[in-house]
Amino acid sequence: MVANPSLPPHPEEDSAKRRQILEGAHRVFMDLGFDGASMGEIARAAGVSKGTLYVYFADKFRLFEAIVEQESLEQGKATFDFDPAKDPETILGNFGRAYIDVLCRPGGGSSIRTVMAIAERMPEVGRRFYERVLAHTINRLAGYLEVKVREKKLAIDNCELAAAQFMQMCQSTLFQPYIFQAKPAPSPQQIATVVDSATRMFLANYGPKLT
Repeated sequence: MVANPSLPPHPEEDSAKRRQILEGAHRVFMDLGFDGASMGEIARAAGVSKGTLYVYFADKFRLFEAIVEQESLEQGKATFDFDPAKDPETILGNFGRAYIDVLCRPGGGSSIRTVMAIAERMPEVGRRFYERVLAHTINRLAGYLEVKVREKKLAIDNCELAAAQFMQMCQSTLFQPYIFQAKPAPSPQQIATVVDSATRMFLANYGPKLT
């Protein structure tokens, strides 16, 4: 039985087709960048006609925005352990390793590079990505640090700043070479070395002060 083209697609079919388009578009954007990608190339990669593509997305700006939205939501769901019952050294070490694993996972660098490249033209997309991924993680870590400050296990005046500082220290010598394709994704041993050093530096500065 041939579907009546005048009828709207079934919700499940619509959702599956949208995912198919987003997956194809993601491959094209990662391979060619935003400027190099065309709606025709995206349609071919997604296995749909250009007419079908335009039913779902008016242009590649809206399509790219949907991909970033999906990526930011997925990264924002990353599971990090901020159990307030655990000590800072354990939480910081475990979080740092998990955070760099997510940041430097296959494809992760390409997504971030693409967002950075388009953020000037689409600032709202860049802002949402930052808020849902980076700021969200900073705030979660800051919340844990605030608990430890109240318990007098840490001495921190600005927990949001301290959380951002720790995340930046964990990236040292790992993320920038990866994001600029100067080096491959870091190994677990390389990540552990940098994160352990960052944890020691963080606790040396923000550990409880003796009076």
